[in-house]
Amino acid sequence: MEKTKSFVLRIDARTMAAVEAWAADEFRSTNGQLQWIIAEALRRSGRLKKPSKKPGTNE
Repeated sequence: MEKTKSFVLRIDARTMAAVEAWAADEFRSTNGQLQWIIAEALRRSGRLKKPSKKPGTNE
């Protein structure tokens, strides 16, 4: 399992409300939605590659 790192994020109320609504629409927590948004942006920019599977496993 990957380790996660906590940090404080300051975000304006309007943006936060939009993220919360989006998260609710997709049945995610607000934190989960923010993690997904960040990961998706990193993948699209080529800065985060999909993790490679270990040979002979489903991981």
